[in-house]
Amino acid sequence: MIIALALTVILPAQEVLRGQVWVELEPMPGQFVDDPKPPDLQTLRRRALEEASLFFSDMVYGWSFHYDIGERVRDIDEELELKPLGTIPWGDPGLFATDAGLQDQRFYVWADFRPNEAQQRWLRTWKTGTTRSAQAIGHGLLGGPVEISDWVTIKQAALEDAARTAIRTMLRSSERNRPKAVEGFISLADFPVFWMDAGQWAASGRFRVNITEVIPFAAY
Repeated sequence: MIIALALTVILPAQEVLRGQVWVELEPMPGQFVDDPKPPDLQTLRRRALEEASLFFSDMVYGWSFHYDIGERVRDIDEELELKPLGTIPWGDPGLFATDAGLQDQRFYVWADFRPNEAQQRWLRTWKTGTTRSAQAIGHGLLGGPVEISDWVTIKQAALEDAARTAIRTMLRSSERNRPKAVEGFISLADFPVFWMDAGQWAASGRFRVNITEVIPFAAY
């Protein structure tokens, strides 16, 4: 299991994003059960940094989204389409593991990301205009034995469900009449927190949301 916390450190010359992740040394039910032995430190470090790079991508670039809110009486399914606006690979030169250690059967890693000028402009766009903050919890299936990239996909599913909940919650407070769909942009404000909940991953995230279009039922 990985739990992540993050903060942003502002240096005179450059903004540095920082977050902590930790990896369980022992396999969890449904995860990595085919590993012949506990993963070595290099594998643990890569798992942690690959997940950190995912969160940094979601913080810097975020997603564009189209959200069909859904309504049972009209037989309309709820569906959120997220399109990443950019990615930061785990081997990116701006990504660093600054501190690591073992404690209580967990491998802890602090990760820093130093965004370049273009990425700093992306970060500034999330703090301007009509962007609003929203906190939400989402869930995703635990899954079976997986490779590193699949592990990230499983965690991402829970995070994207939290994004869906954040958008839906925001609409309830801002829209007098329930729309059919909305479009816009959403990003992570900081690293999410993960835990196990009744056999599923649960993810709690704080998001920045910019709704650019509200599509009423009258348009259909």
